[in-house]
Amino acid sequence: MTNSEADRPALRALADEGNERAQDRLAELADARGDLDELNELLDEGNDRAGEFLTRRAAANRDLRELQRIADAGYDEAADVLDRLLSSD
Repeated sequence: MTNSEADRPALRALADEGNERAQDRLAELADARGDLDELNELLDEGNDRAGEFLTRRAAANRDLRELQRIADAGYDEAADVLDRLLSSD
């Protein structure tokens, strides 16, 4: 277990109190682990960093539905990526 993973409960507590840096760090850790459930949870909490990671993954897989879902969750850049993919086909 890395130090960052050991600090995860403290990061979660800070994130629950509205600390955006803690949310961003949790998103980075979740992305490194490939934990899509946590990334989606963070996106639902309004975290743009999680939206960024999820958008990157969805774009790489050309998953148009997932990009729409991410955009609907409030991450506007996912809509831009979706538009680009739809325009390029």
